[in-house]
Amino acid sequence: MFKRSNAHQLEDDSQQDNKVSKLKSALGPLSGHSLVFCSDASLRRYLDARNWNVEKAKLMIQETLKWRSTYKPHEIRWHEVAHEGETGKVSRASFHDRQGRTVLIMRPGLQNTTSAEGNIRHLVYLLENAIINLPKGQEQMSWLIDFTGWSMAHNAPMKTTRDIIYILQNHYPERLGISFLYNPPRLFQAGYKAVKYFLDPRTAQKVKFVYPKDKTSDEMMRSHFDLENLPKEFGGEATLEYDHEDFSRQMFEDDVKTAKFWGLEEKHYPKPNGFSASDVVPEPATSLASVAS
Repeated sequence: MFKRSNAHQLEDDSQQDNKVSKLKSALGPLSGHSLVFCSDASLRRYLDARNWNVEKAKLMIQETLKWRSTYKPHEIRWHEVAHEGETGKVSRASFHDRQGRTVLIMRPGLQNTTSAEGNIRHLVYLLENAIINLPKGQEQMSWLIDFTGWSMAHNAPMKTTRDIIYILQNHYPERLGISFLYNPPRLFQAGYKAVKYFLDPRTAQKVKFVYPKDKTSDEMMRSHFDLENLPKEFGGEATLEYDHEDFSRQMFEDDVKTAKFWGLEEKHYPKPNGFSASDVVPEPATSLASVAS
């Protein structure tokens, strides 16, 4: 019984490898950023997102390459988006989940700007940062979303929400491993029904609503996180503190790592030593007109 199962798995792996090879051939010769981006692992994610249909995966990845050539997410640097992160509304956690996935912490109640483009560009920067910090062999990340202090006044316009979903689903397929929405108010739950309409069913299955003092929620969080690392805001034992200057220093260091990964010549940006939020001058964000093209 186990032998047949293993043989079947090997057959699946062999078929998947064949599909990856076919997708490579279909894409044709690549160079520069496109060559780095289209790793075997990346091609597998796009194939998985399109149920291993080579032609559909090809079209999807071509659209992503087109978007990346215009939006240039890998070239966004922290000094461009730091003003969006002053409150810590989105940040990369210092810990990983039990599967070794990078964790992004989101606190929509700490929204500090009204710029749709600014918010999206900030999120895209942190998605790229989370990816560059994934351990070898891991392709996905986890999201922890804390609704403390959230109200309808913090709710993003539907168009912004749709733009974010479009980017995530079409240009970062299979990057989200799981997302925990911790203690969302009833108003949000009602609004989520409208948002869910735009989510791919597989993505929607990764969204988990969890609540304090709830046995099922507690068990779910313990199964995915070490409670010593998990902040109290999510039912853990750790203290969640966001220090914008410390986080900025980390991001400056990661910007150098990002530039090296993509083979870019790193420019001389403001140094982290003595950095303060007031030192950052916001730069014009790339227009979102190209996002849904």
